[in-house]
Amino acid sequence: MILFANCKINIGLDILIRRPDGYHDIETLMFPVRGLCDAVEVLSAPLDSFSCAGLTVDCPPEKNLCMKALHLLRQRYGIGPVKLNLLKTVPFGAGLGGGSSDAAHTIRLLDRLFSLNLPDTTLESLAAELGSDTAFFIRNRPAIASGRGEILTAWQSDDSTPRALAGKHLVILKPDFGVGTAEAYRGVSPHIPEIPLRERLNAPLQQWKELIVNAFEPSVFALYPTLKNLKEKLYDMGALYASLSGSGSALYGIFESPVPRSLFATECFVYQEIIK
Repeated sequence: MILFANCKINIGLDILIRRPDGYHDIETLMFPVRGLCDAVEVLSAPLDSFSCAGLTVDCPPEKNLCMKALHLLRQRYGIGPVKLNLLKTVPFGAGLGGGSSDAAHTIRLLDRLFSLNLPDTTLESLAAELGSDTAFFIRNRPAIASGRGEILTAWQSDDSTPRALAGKHLVILKPDFGVGTAEAYRGVSPHIPEIPLRERLNAPLQQWKELIVNAFEPSVFALYPTLKNLKEKLYDMGALYASLSGSGSALYGIFESPVPRSLFATECFVYQEIIK
């Protein structure tokens, strides 16, 4: 069985407080990027095996989140051995949640392969044990994420796209380096905004540039001025809104119309889709 594990962007990211457990409480709109995907395949096998193709992943197999998902479900439900194949297309170290999505889709595949028939709430709980944004990819719908990112509230009851975004063109850029999450958090200053994020997101898209912020940007841009320059370039090219995604290093812009690939530096990864 195969599933295509899409990535996400963060639209707005407020870092509210540092918690006693060392994590931070955040608030962000997590938004699925449907067309930029890894492929995850799980098959019954006599012994466990794991293979990864595509982009090189710089961690040993036992630390890959897909394998951690397998071990977690085996511990809870006693599932048998599998062959797990991963094809990486989503850049990592980018704030796009590619590894988290791989893990969540692995959980879904294992649930189906072994006929566990677990409800989404249980799948989300399992996914949340693997990472702060992993649970998002179980239902894979626009959602306000709070807590450390694992508390999810659907953006709208019908799971539809925010009206401000429907039909717009999304451009994602990633330079040839990543940003570590721990590195990004070291420089942040927690702050509770006067106006909640959901209320600010209901403003017209043309006002988002002044209202919607990613709290990682000041510290990450200070470390990596290239990212600040790329965000400015997105605006120079006509973006209605541009931002770092998560803790970076990917940035995205929302445009009224397509942007020619030739306008971007050849060393950047570039992806574009129409938001539906």
